[in-house]
Amino acid sequence: ILALIPKLPKDLRELGFTGGEPTLRGERFINILESCRDHLPSSAVHVLSNGRGFSDRGYAERWATVQHPDLMVGIPVYSDQSHIHDFVVQADGAFDQTIRGILNLKSLHQRVEIRIVLHRHTVGRLTRFAEFVSRDLSFVDHVALMGLELMGFAVAHQDDLWIHAKDHAEAIADAAEILSLSGLRTSIYNIPLCLLNERA
Repeated sequence: ILALIPKLPKDLRELGFTGGEPTLRGERFINILESCRDHLPSSAVHVLSNGRGFSDRGYAERWATVQHPDLMVGIPVYSDQSHIHDFVVQADGAFDQTIRGILNLKSLHQRVEIRIVLHRHTVGRLTRFAEFVSRDLSFVDHVALMGLELMGFAVAHQDDLWIHAKDHAEAIADAAEILSLSGLRTSIYNIPLCLLNERA
């Protein structure tokens, strides 16, 4: 990756990093971001992360030293309740680490996007999740309501996770409205907007 970045077009609009978990590479991933800053300063960089690594204040501070002009980290939060989030990611204590990571990043003026993937285990509390974010995380830069993508583990667990968005259109629209009215930039991804048009 470090060898490739200097060869990418200078007018590249956006560069995305996902995983696995990019922050597990520690300083080596920071070096990649610094290379993006130096070689592609006009390109937006979006990193998908579970956010847990940023609960280490030292790592969050090191991330902030990169000072890329257009860097955003997208962090999934699956519920307003810790036990649901921890169940979805299958890791005890993950919710607390993720929220602490978000707080650390924002205290350092880093750009953070919160994502919630909509599936059987998350959609039931969607409006309460939106209220939680609007009340307690209103300082984040973007919130994305994400329709489930059938990739990775989602394929193997499709029967347990899959929902039809039309069955939950009201809750999705309510959540988007709550977030938007609180002043949060809010997007809906991977869901046909025609399913929400009746509400509009």
